[in-house]
Amino acid sequence: MVVQLNRPEVRNAIDQQMVDELHRICAYLEQTPKVLILTGTEGVFASGADIAQLRERRRDDALQGINSTIFVRIAKLPMPVIAALDGFCLGGGAELAYAADFRIGTPSVRIGNPETGLGILAAAGASWRLKELVGEPVAKEILLAGAVLRAERALAVNLITEIHEAPDLMAAAHALADRIAGQDPLAVRITKSVFHAPAEAHPLIDQLAQGILFESQAKFDRMQAFLDKKSEKKSASQTGKQK
Repeated sequence: MVVQLNRPEVRNAIDQQMVDELHRICAYLEQTPKVLILTGTEGVFASGADIAQLRERRRDDALQGINSTIFVRIAKLPMPVIAALDGFCLGGGAELAYAADFRIGTPSVRIGNPETGLGILAAAGASWRLKELVGEPVAKEILLAGAVLRAERALAVNLITEIHEAPDLMAAAHALADRIAGQDPLAVRITKSVFHAPAEAHPLIDQLAQGILFESQAKFDRMQAFLDKKSEKKSASQTGKQK
């Protein structure tokens, strides 16, 4: 599924309506798991939360975790999420990207969290996800000093994993989605869940998950196909040597 953030008049700023629509998308994908591609429009992914709305929010709004709740839900979707980034990816837009499993971008990507410059903190995931993604020194540079990374720097610190020219970005996102789709869906779903499990859950959760997969028909079919292909190659090789 491809979901496009589409408020170009405000550089795709994330407002309450967009949050509500993302919740509806998550509800569908939780019941019908698919790879999700998130992208922006007109050369911008998302410039952040809608400042006009954000300025009016008070303590009770913060405690509701309006953006953090939807970003956690996106991160927990059964199948992987790909963020295809172009242009500005700032504040809440960056935190949305951090919630994805994969981030690819264009040379014009500008990604970071300027929240402290606005008198607030990046409270929708950046304060803990970013350290996991890029390490503490770079995370502090972004969160405490307001650094906005250009594409090459983001690639160097593994915040994004690929750079493509803007016209090729969506094709690259679909190619990545196709690679994921080529794997066994149940194995992908379970691997994602195990990957994000807390450290104390391992190795028990790995063993239990493997037990489930060992009983799946896909495991037998895929392994048999692998063995058949290997046997065919060996037979073809031996036939070639005999000629």
